Amino acid sequence: MNKNEIADVLLEIGVLLELKGENPFKIRAYQSGARALEAIEEAELARLIQEEKLGTVKGFGEALVQKVTELHATGRLDFFEKLKASVEPGLVEMLEIPGLGPKKIKVLHDKLGIASIAALSEACGKGLVAELDGFGEKTQEKILAGIKNREAYGRRHLWWDARAVAEPIVAGLRALPVVKRAEAAGSLRRGLETVGDLDFIVAAEEVAPVVEWFTTMSGVKEVTAKGETKASVRFESGLQADLRIVPEDQFVFALHHFTGSKDHNVQLRQRALARGLSLSEWGLVPAEGEGTAKAKAEDLSLRTRAETEADLFAALGLEFIPPELREGFGEIEAAEIHVNTKSKSKAERLPRLVEASDLRGAFHNHTTASDGRGTLIEMTEAAEALGWEYLGIADHSKASFQARGLTEERLLKQMEEIGALNRSRRFKTHVFSGTECDILPDGSLDFDAAMLAQLDYVVVSVHNAFTQDNATMTARIIRALETPYVTMLGHLTGRLLLRREGYAVDAEKIIDAAIAQGVAIELNASPWRLDMDWRLWRKASERGLRCVINPDAHDTEGLTHVRAGINAARKGWLTKNDVWNTRTLVEIRAGLNLHPSRAPTS
Repeated sequence: MNKNEIADVLLEIGVLLELKGENPFKIRAYQSGARALEAIEEAELARLIQEEKLGTVKGFGEALVQKVTELHATGRLDFFEKLKASVEPGLVEMLEIPGLGPKKIKVLHDKLGIASIAALSEACGKGLVAELDGFGEKTQEKILAGIKNREAYGRRHLWWDARAVAEPIVAGLRALPVVKRAEAAGSLRRGLETVGDLDFIVAAEEVAPVVEWFTTMSGVKEVTAKGETKASVRFESGLQADLRIVPEDQFVFALHHFTGSKDHNVQLRQRALARGLSLSEWGLVPAEGEGTAKAKAEDLSLRTRAETEADLFAALGLEFIPPELREGFGEIEAAEIHVNTKSKSKAERLPRLVEASDLRGAFHNHTTASDGRGTLIEMTEAAEALGWEYLGIADHSKASFQARGLTEERLLKQMEEIGALNRSRRFKTHVFSGTECDILPDGSLDFDAAMLAQLDYVVVSVHNAFTQDNATMTARIIRALETPYVTMLGHLTGRLLLRREGYAVDAEKIIDAAIAQGVAIELNASPWRLDMDWRLWRKASERGLRCVINPDAHDTEGLTHVRAGINAARKGWLTKNDVWNTRTLVEIRAGLNLHPSRAPTS
């Protein structure tokens, strides 16, 4: 196990001990041990363990050293396995309800005997939870809302998680000797932020081996359908996957149809009909005459040939439309080839979308100085491995005490460390000093202008008082954007996909204020956020809003989340030129220095 995986185990041990009502000092020892472990670089941890010197590090007693050593060497811990077995699974599941921590869950279990989410829902329905000390009506209502949202969200999955399941399946299908072509389709291919189920389209003449491989994959919990050309399975996570096998000459049409969206498909079929054609999952054929679309598509003399989706679109007088744009939001009109593209405005043309390879760095990232799990060195090393020219460090400000936010003194020390690292030329990647500064409830910022002026850039974000009404929250954020030295706004709505709705805010007014102040708004690429929503970006970028795709990384792996952000940016019709962190280091430095609030005074 690596250090963060070991830290996860220590944190989970702390949670399980808290659920059991163990000694608070013992619980804190595991929590402190996890934090201390995160602050040690990976190579240093290996050395300390090998030389049996881990006990010299503050926070590591004999028992903790033994457990960390065992996890590092074997990847498992008997103590942890036995502890998990001793706690009812329903109590751990209850941690998924927002606002319920181990202490409250223990009270619910001790006072009301609640050991499952179903029992919790029933108790809330009877008003029993509101009567407990430390709960009340508002807490009970919040718990019920959380349970309801969990049930609704449970039917969908994050794109990032679905991708992790889909990619090896596509690779496995392509490796089968009988398979000629294989692709994932559906909302996953369109890059939608959440996915209902997975769709796979395969071209093969021999069907049985493909169906057999698909239904016997590792991780399959249940085979829900198994036919001659179709199969469906369900994984342990609840994610369902559907397989469709077609002849190779129908593959392109099936791929397009099952990629969707429904609105896009309806509009494209209407376009085909206007040209005397019928488009379906089986092919593109003449619309007039007898017979079904499927029957006519089986007649090769009638069907339009299409080796690629570009061929299909071209047959209808269209440029190739990237899957991310297929939402029925004007992409077909923008893709018309016969219309003089020079007469179209930027808003009317099909854009050349931004690509992952266009990104040269990112700004909203955390280290172990606040709630991150990678040291400054580790984060810089990972950014360099990605080929980034620059990396911004924006640890939390002091008001985010739950995230170990930095005081002015700690931030100044970090700035010195970053300066020293850059001067050392240890890495090709340049590190910028920044902060994720809290927007306080009244719209003022957590650091004063004198502190902010010393930084390379400033991200401002809301982290508390989420229940403010729309007008108050909007005015709060606008006041922050009007503060000198603010470079960009972080996660506009504060949403957590499939877990928490965003707070009420007037996005249009915020966008207006950002444009007026020359402040960028980030597209937070964390798979749990993807905020600002892609549906807002097309119009906003046309009006001149600057986008920054930031991963909000809290560890080295988190830097790769920019891939999810690229999906959202592409869905928002953004080009390379629309995204600020596609600029070179030289251009970024000039852009930061030219920010109006940093202009020299006479």
